[in-house]
Parts: sequence; structure tokens; C-alpha cells
Amino acid sequence: MSKPTKLLAKKQYPNREPLTVQQHLLDTEATALLIFDPTQRWFRNFCRFFGIRGKEAEEQFLLNLRVAALFHDIGKANKEFQEAVSSASFKAQSVRHEHFSALILQLPAVKTWLSANSLLDCDAISAAVLSHHLKASDTGKDYEWCQSRRAKTVELCLHQPPEVTAILERIRQVASLGAIPKLPTENWSDSNLVWKQALQCGYNSAKQCRRNLRKSSDNPTIYGKRALLLATKAALIVADSAASALVREDLTFEEWINKTVHTPPLTPDRIESEILTPSTEQIKKENPYTKFRLRDFQEKAAFLGSRALLITACGSGKTRAGFEWLKEQSKHYEIGKIIFLYPTRATALEGFKNYIGWAPEKSAAHLSGTSEYELQELRKNPDDNKATKDKNFKLSESEARLYALAYWSRCYFSATVDQFLSFIEHDYRGMCLLPVLADAAVVIDEVHSFDRRMFDNLIAFLQAFDVPVLCMTATLPKSRQEELQKAGLRIYPTLEDRKELKDLEEQESHLRYRLEKITEAIAFERAIAAFRDGERVLWVVNQVKRCQQMADRLQDELGLEVEVLSYHSQFTLADRQKIHKKTMAAFLTQKNDKIEAAIAVTTQVCEMSLDLDADLLISEFAPISSLVQRFGRANRHRKRGDEYRASLLVYASEEEKPYKLKELKAAEAFIDDLGSEDLSQRQLAEKLEEHARREPSADGKARFLESGYYATPGQLRDIDDYKQPCILDGDIKAVEDCINNKQPWDGYVIDVPKNCKYADFNLERSDRPQKFPKYFGIADSRHYTPTRGFYAKGKE
Repeated sequence: MSKPTKLLAKKQYPNREPLTVQQHLLDTEATALLIFDPTQRWFRNFCRFFGIRGKEAEEQFLLNLRVAALFHDIGKANKEFQEAVSSASFKAQSVRHEHFSALILQLPAVKTWLSANSLLDCDAISAAVLSHHLKASDTGKDYEWCQSRRAKTVELCLHQPPEVTAILERIRQVASLGAIPKLPTENWSDSNLVWKQALQCGYNSAKQCRRNLRKSSDNPTIYGKRALLLATKAALIVADSAASALVREDLTFEEWINKTVHTPPLTPDRIESEILTPSTEQIKKENPYTKFRLRDFQEKAAFLGSRALLITACGSGKTRAGFEWLKEQSKHYEIGKIIFLYPTRATALEGFKNYIGWAPEKSAAHLSGTSEYELQELRKNPDDNKATKDKNFKLSESEARLYALAYWSRCYFSATVDQFLSFIEHDYRGMCLLPVLADAAVVIDEVHSFDRRMFDNLIAFLQAFDVPVLCMTATLPKSRQEELQKAGLRIYPTLEDRKELKDLEEQESHLRYRLEKITEAIAFERAIAAFRDGERVLWVVNQVKRCQQMADRLQDELGLEVEVLSYHSQFTLADRQKIHKKTMAAFLTQKNDKIEAAIAVTTQVCEMSLDLDADLLISEFAPISSLVQRFGRANRHRKRGDEYRASLLVYASEEEKPYKLKELKAAEAFIDDLGSEDLSQRQLAEKLEEHARREPSADGKARFLESGYYATPGQLRDIDDYKQPCILDGDIKAVEDCINNKQPWDGYVIDVPKNCKYADFNLERSDRPQKFPKYFGIADSRHYTPTRGFYAKGKE
């Protein structure tokens, strides 16, 4: 390939004008100015979120962002990249384009040029440029800065055509700098002295920057530098993402930003009329003889301040209290979003259905990782690896970007924690949603269920960023309460508070349960007898395999005229919704207060935010907080009278997985300590505090906060999701039709354990649908039923 006449920024598509590097960089700068308009709320909230305080600091942030936006893709001026975007087939690249961009920033002439303006921070600009694709590291095999994976020399195009010079001239104008520096004429190689010295300078600067970031943030200078660097890194990703997007509406980009981003703030009246009034009317309709009123603690929760932890019993009405808090926050903060975050898809869906779903359709969003994409298309950079070599099975960068931008216009969110807080571990989708998070007040529910890594990341988030947050749970070990309190959350209600909350006190201290430790065999007999006596039986196990096996055993015993429900995570989404609805309906008291027999076997999916009301609850041993949550699904509404006690039966499973032996031993000690007397939710909570193991305190560290110049994705949770999305081979034709007709096909998705022998991730499979995402597999329909889900070990 000869010297290009134009420097292309993206692959060219038919019937579309080519996008040059110069135009894309100018677009990104213009986009940054549109999104982060200093006269608009998004800019003010973004600055508050990161701790950028005062007019001078705000101006400095915007200036550094503009320079980073203009510089971020200059490295695309190399022959390998130009060949890749010009070719219909895959072309490998030796060095990532943003690595070149950051390397140019480390040239002595360029650093001297930029340092002439004291408001320009070379660390912030370099960090943003190097890490804007979250593929930059200082060591290791993957994405090490300017470590070639192929050619020893890469031909650069920094002088001809003159686009790079034109961009440097634009930077000179924006930052009021002197004459633009001369760039080297040499091609890049790891042995070339000019580029070798620039890289060493970059390594040294990055090392010093990281040291500074790890120093105490009590130092105003360090705090300000860190805030600037983090905000610039995040904002460049946002601006680059938006500048790369083509939107469905027939609007100019400026019109789309104004329509999508710069919307009126939320008000208490709007939250009341769009969500709370419709939901209250539904409650009245379902309970016509019960007068609706807020409980005392729900009214008082509104005035807890911008950071609080609400701990009340299962079924007490925490979500409504959260909305009262949100209404009050909208008086004190100019916000455009409210976000409810849950630990699982099922709980996020339930939160959406109960409240968020009442909002106008175009204002509400349920984000769980499988939502329909709403923007039409995205221009892509050429991939670094062939699709056949990509074993990550996650959203590609362009798909993650598309997913996030689709929701910028929404006001009310019910989402999994991963969707929004994963930015702290360099998740691209989470980074693209950051402006939405900064523009919000946030409720984080079921915090008791967070694994240790997830909880550590929550603490880091609370310590580092300024956004109104209410955490909620029914129970929480004392050590975790103390950590959240240290992170600035006010715990409510305290013992003193409870003296004034008579209705909550009565609810939490009411004797609801009678507990027994038994064997699985006895539990089976009791379950059959209780169901035949007209009771609602809920059996909770710790693994999908055991859920299916127990449901089948109960079905064989009770006969085909009885429907034994099984609810777990290995259904197609469409079938899971049906099972979810059936299970919820089976454990709700009818309008005429008639209680009908029901029986269901579930996994941990039942533990959180599901309004199930069982008469007999059976559970395998599980971590203490999980047991308390499971128990909360029994005698929940006291429909059998105040003297009635639900039976709680617990037993040890033959297999420990997915928990650890020490967790199950602690649970057994907890059960033994509770004894055989009647129990209340309060007693369960108090015993949990006594028996829960103290954990090491969080150190406030996270990848986004600590990485400085570098960025590679980490994990929000302790263990990466051990499942992968698939479709059943019997659904291939239906999915293919949906894809071709641009219709959603979420309902066909099923999560299957990794390394399952009945799932195939062969990307060369002949019946694999065209345009089918590479991170999806195809599972064997013969091992699936709509009532029991996918048998990952095979149907017995």
C-alpha cells in the first residue's frame, strides 16, 4: 500500500462518506462540548461526581478533555491501521493505534509545547488517550504499551497527508499555545532511539503518576489532580462513544444530544405522578378494603440525607421508602435520573415491574445485560483479533457502546449493579453509562448479598464519588454496617429511632416462624404432607441440578395432576418470565383471602425482592445472610392470622458447592443457636450479627481509581459469571428471522454453564445464524424442557 491520500478513522461502509481521522477528532471535540456543556446540568453533575470543584477547575477539566479528544486517535496515522480500515478482510495490527497516540504525547517537543499552558495536565491527557479503549497495561502479554505483537517496524503517516498537522493546529488554537512542534519523520520501531526514549519517558511519567494517585487524597493538590485525571479519562470514552454513534432519529447530532441529554430535571411532583400514584392506585385496586398509607419509617426515610443505609425486615416496604427518599433528594440535587440497582436480573426485573414499570414507556428502563438495543448502527474500529480467536464471549466494545447510549434519554432505571458500577473495574458499558450515573440519585438494594469483591468495590465507589446513595437490606453483619457507616452512610433506623416507629417495631418483633433442623428425607415427607393439607410449600436448594432433581421427585410423588414449579437461572428468558409469574402467583393470597396449595423448588433466585409467602419453607444450609433472606419468604403477610407460625425446615446437603465449608458450618451454628422457640425477624437479624464472621475492611481501591495511565477490565464480583449466553438449536430459525427482521430476540437467550458438553461455541458451525454474536453459543434442545429448564449434566 502506498502513502494514503486520506487518513481513515473507521471502516468505510457502502453508500456512506468515508470518515477521516481529522473529521473524527473534530467530531469528538465537538461532541465533548455538546455533552459537557458548562451551562447544562450534565456538566455540573459530572464535575460534582468526580470532585471537580470551582470554576477554574471546571474550565481546566473541559480544556484537558478537548485536547485529549483532539489527540486520542492521532495514532491511526500509521500504515497498518489504514490497511485494516481499507480492507474488506481482517488485517492484523502490530501496535494499537491509541498506544501510538499516547507515545506521540511523550515526545519531548510535544510535552514542552503542551506545558506552556499551565492548565494542561499531560498526565490527565496521556492517561485518557492511552486508555480510551481500556486496552493498555504496563506489563503482561496483553496490551502492554507499544509492545509489538507482530512487525518490528510500523510505517507512520504523521506528515502526509497533512491531517495530523491540521489537528495540532486546532489544539494550538484551543489551548492558546505557540507554534506546533515538529514530529519525527522516522517510522516506529522498538529500537529507534527517538521512539524508545519517548516510551521510556511515558513509562516514567506513568509510574510517577500512579504513585501520586495512591497518596492520601486529603492533600488538596493530589485530590484535584486525581479528580481531573479520572474525569478526563471517563469523559473521553463517553465523547468518543457518542461521536462514533449513528442514531436512528433523523436529527443532526446536535439535535440528538439536546433531545437526549439536556432534558428537564426530575421533581418530586413528577416522580409522584409518573410512578408512585399509578402504583398506589394498583395497590388500592388489589386491596379495596385496605386503606393505603405510608408507614412511619417510610415517611421518615425521606429525610435521611444524601447518604444512608436502610435496614428493615423483609416485606416491610423498603422500596417505597426508597422512593420517598428519592423525592426528597430531587429537591436538594438537580438530577435527571433515578436508579435502582439490584444484585441479580430477577430482582432488577421485579423492581421494574413493581415501580419503575409504571413510568411512561420512553422514560423507564430495565437493564440486565439482555435488553434490546435501540440505536441502529455504530461505526467500528477494525478488530484487533479475528472473531474466531475471541473467547471472551462478552459484548464487543461497539456493542457495549451501543447498549449504553440507547439509555441516555431514560429517567427511571431498574438495573443490575453490574450495569452501572462496573465502570470502577473498567467495564466499557459502565464507562459509557457514567454520565447517567452522575446525573442520578441511586438506591442500591439487597447489599447483604454482595460478595466480598463486590462489597469492596461498593465501598470504593462510595468513598471516591459524590452522588446521593441509599443502600437497603433486611439484614447485614455488623462489620459491614460499620464499613458503610465509615464510608459516609447514616444507618437507619437505630435503636433510638425504633422507639418512635411502632408499626415497624411490631412487624419486626412479631413471632412468624418455628424452626427445625432435619434430614432431607424427612423434609421430603413433610413437603408432601403439607401440600396435601393445602399449604404453600417453598423448597430452596443451592444448585440448579438439585432444583431440577427435587422438582422431578416431588412431581413423581404427587402425580401429573399437580404442577410442581421449579424456578432457577437456566431457562430461556421467555420461559423464565413465565415461570417467574407462575411462581409469584402461586404464593400470593387471592383477592378473597383464599389461600390455595402450591409447591415450588427454587434456587437462590427466590432470596431477594420477591414477594413470596410460604407456609412451609425448606432450605439447604447456606450462608447465614442467605438463610435469613430465605426465611423472609415465609409467613410474609400473616394472612393465616397473628397466631400462625410458618415452619422452617433446614438440612445439610451432601454437596457443599457453590458455598464453602466454613460458611455452612457457621450457618449450622447459627441454626443451633436459634433453638426451637418461635422466632421473629428481629431475632434472626440479631443472631446474624452475632454469628457473622468479621471480614477485613475494604481498602477503597479499584482499577479505575488506581491505574493512572493504564486501563484493562477487571471483575466487579469475586468470580466472573460462570455461565455463557446461548440459544437452543431448536430456536435457531426463529432467532435468525428476528435478526434479519431487526426484531428483538432476547426471549430465546439462555445462560448455560461454561464447559457444558451440551453447548457448542464453535463459530464455524454451519447452522450458526449470520450476524449471530460471537459470544453466544448454541445449546442442545434435547436437554431442555420449558418447565425444568436446561439440564446441564443431561436429562437422567
